[in-house]
Amino acid sequence: MGHLARAYRAAMTVHVRWATVSDAREVARLLHDFNTEYDTHSPGVDVLTDRLVELLGAGSTSALLAGDPAVAVALLTSRTNVWYDGPVLLLDELYVVPGRRGQGIGTALMERLLTDATAAGVSLIEVNVDEPDVDAQRFYQRHGFTSGENPPTARAFYYERELRPPVGSQGAGRA
Repeated sequence: MGHLARAYRAAMTVHVRWATVSDAREVARLLHDFNTEYDTHSPGVDVLTDRLVELLGAGSTSALLAGDPAVAVALLTSRTNVWYDGPVLLLDELYVVPGRRGQGIGTALMERLLTDATAAGVSLIEVNVDEPDVDAQRFYQRHGFTSGENPPTARAFYYERELRPPVGSQGAGRA
């Protein structure tokens, strides 16, 4: 059986569901693993769990989980936007544990996200991808995302100004 056929079969068999507040620790574990894998600050599972209990309960943050136990997560933030009638979602994070990559699990998450977002009247889904991460760029392009660059050869830049340190960090924030 070829790689694409195996990935398709895995995507069809993995259960994807919307996380509830009771899943906060599972979402936190995956987000912590994601950040530590890529040498990015994480305040730890306990701090993330407390934060996710608050955010998932408030309704503007949501998460999809794949697998039981979960082996993948998509974290989303919803907001209104002057240019669209429906909500705009920011795909903050999409993570599949290393041993399960290439099996269609990310695709299963994305398909569920796109189906449910369309049904809910979402107007736009945004995601930021680092320039060197060509695998992620190809993944999102395969699922219909465009870079939004006009003309397509122009590079876009993401800027940020941190006003307070991230949750659970020490000091004045990231450099």
